[in-house]
This record gives sequence, C-alpha cells and structure tokens, in this order.
Amino acid sequence: MKMQPDFIGTQSISGYGPGWIGIGIEKINTSVVIGSRGERFHWACQRFEDLSPDHFAQLAALNTELIIFGSGNRLRFPQANWLKPLIDKQIGIETMDTQAACRTYNILAGEGRCVAVALLLETPSG
Repeated sequence: MKMQPDFIGTQSISGYGPGWIGIGIEKINTSVVIGSRGERFHWACQRFEDLSPDHFAQLAALNTELIIFGSGNRLRFPQANWLKPLIDKQIGIETMDTQAACRTYNILAGEGRCVAVALLLETPSG
C-alpha cells in the first residue's frame, strides 16, 4: 500500500515548544492569531494578565465559525464579558492550553473548517 502524508491546503502548525510555535520552517515566539483562510497577525499580549476585551473583539472580526483560544502553558478561561463580541456574532470559542490548541487547529483546518486559533505564547520561566 502506498502511503502519502495528508495535504493541508492552509497554513498549519508544524511544531511547538515552550514559548514558540512553528509554521512551516518559520519559528514564531510571540502571541499570534492564525486563521484557516490565511489570516495571520501578531496578538499583542505576552501574558494571560495582558488580555482584555479588545483582544477578543479582534477575534470576532475574523467572522469564523470557531475560535480556538490557547491560554498559554496551562488552562485558563477568559472573563465571560470579554466574549460578548463573539457571542453577538454566534462564533464559538473553545479554550485549552496552547499546545492542545495547536493540535486542534491543525485537525479542524485540515478538515476545511473556517476556524482561527489565538495562541498566547508565554516566555518560559527559569
């Protein structure tokens, strides 16, 4: 049987580690938003405590069916009032740690879903 890797027709996350992700051969070490339709922009937050309602309003402007929020090194949930712009547009949001968010984004984008992932990439301590 001939085995071939699946082809994902959108940008996908090729690797991750403490404080970084890879897209293809590029290594990114700042928080970033990546969309299955080719969107990609710096997400101006270095720590979970830097997040504000404006960060989630940016995500709502993407008009995707689902936002995957990678909350950093551990699972932390955004304040409920920050999600109003997403709720108003009936955009779903799933929260998980950043590594799980990377894996989930790749699966959903590979299925052709209209999704975006917002990844909080924290600087590793120590």
